[in-house]
Amino acid sequence: MAVPKKKTSKSKRNMRRAHDSLTVVNWVEDSNTGEPKRRHHIDLKTGMYKGKQVLAEQD
Repeated sequence: MAVPKKKTSKSKRNMRRAHDSLTVVNWVEDSNTGEPKRRHHIDLKTGMYKGKQVLAEQD
């Protein structure tokens, strides 16, 4: 069974965990509707992506 030779210091442990935090989802205001939407995602209400109609509009 693998056993560490030396104790991992608090500094090394916390440096490893630095990337484990939750990231904030990036929301932007849609230029057409003014509603918030996620970047690089299809607007599900209008079905638009980069100014092009990708999905049929939903009511």
